[in-house]
Amino acid sequence: MLAVGLAITACQAGSSVYLHTLDDLVRNLNEAEASGRFAKKLQTYLKPAVLVVDEIGYLPLSRADANMVFQLVARRYERGSILATSNKAFSEWGSVFGDDVLASAILDRLLHHCDVISINGPSYRSRTVSSPRTEVAPSSDLACPATDI
Repeated sequence: MLAVGLAITACQAGSSVYLHTLDDLVRNLNEAEASGRFAKKLQTYLKPAVLVVDEIGYLPLSRADANMVFQLVARRYERGSILATSNKAFSEWGSVFGDDVLASAILDRLLHHCDVISINGPSYRSRTVSSPRTEVAPSSDLACPATDI
């Protein structure tokens, strides 16, 4: 929700934003590569002012897929913002990208000039349906109103 809220705020401020899960982004890049349009598809992800990559670590990537992600991150480095969400600690990204060195190279670029917001505690989604919103304790020092999007 925080990433979506920041993306909406960026749009309202006049910035171009593109939001995708990592899985969908990699699938789109693979399809483009298979049809000889990789460079053009990569431009789709390089163009917006803010690229939101959601669910990093939900599914592990193959070495080839991880290399595509590295190409994207390296090309956007210091040219456009990347807002990344993950339920994995940075120390676990080697298993996500199938290689500790590649994960370090991706993290090196992502973490330079960045702000990390670490949210610890129970998941917003895992609360019971019958519990009212006001009973959900904030899971970090960052407080934001709950909104339905």
